[in-house]
Amino acid sequence: MLYAVASLASIGLVIGAVLAYAAKVFAVETDPRVEAVAGVLPGANCGACGYAGCAALAGAIVAGQAPPNACIVGGAPVTAKIADIMGVKADNAAVKKQARVLCQGEKIGRAHV
Repeated sequence: MLYAVASLASIGLVIGAVLAYAAKVFAVETDPRVEAVAGVLPGANCGACGYAGCAALAGAIVAGQAPPNACIVGGAPVTAKIADIMGVKADNAAVKKQARVLCQGEKIGRAHV
């Protein structure tokens, strides 16, 4: 019984050491600005900016694919903080978006002619 416990413990230690080494070798370097911008965003994950959530918007802002004022929910205060992190001038003009329904459905109760 003692031999089984000792062998399982040693196997666990070896596997843990291998995993710790692999985590350091294969670590992915990320831009610290992405986390800083994501921390400033409201965290609503509403999608009003056109991205899947606040983390996706933060990545797009840092990559230059979205303007600092893309967060409609955050408004001018969030835009100013993001512009400060990115080192650009804050443009407080809100990005106007309008929903478009692109379906060709019919109204209920209307006879099809």
